[in-house]
Amino acid sequence: QVQLVESGGRLVQAGDSLRLSCRASGDTFSNYAMGWFRQTPGKEREFVAAIDWSGDNTKYPDSVKGRFSISRDNAKNTMYLQMNSLKPEDTAEYYCASKRASGPYYYTMVASYDYWGQGTQVTVSS
Repeated sequence: QVQLVESGGRLVQAGDSLRLSCRASGDTFSNYAMGWFRQTPGKEREFVAAIDWSGDNTKYPDSVKGRFSISRDNAKNTMYLQMNSLKPEDTAEYYCASKRASGPYYYTMVASYDYWGQGTQVTVSS
């Protein structure tokens, strides 16, 4: 059983930067592809970023491409989401997720993931 714990969410102003962390435990971290998603009340969970087991392959939607960067440190069992030039529309609960997978693959669908963290709130004021 994999446990994921997000941290780093807080209230920031538009244009600020913020780094979220997701620490994993319970299994070998490098056996998993990872992803970040976000959700606001009344809306479906939205894909934000994904990364393969090695960190060499990443994917972003157009809404965050060029502003957000996903990375991982397998030695520390931790994944990161660097968010720059934040906008009020980035306000959401951010979740990390893991999927047991090998090879240079990342996953963008909620249904693809096996484990989820509890979320961390990011609020961007205008």
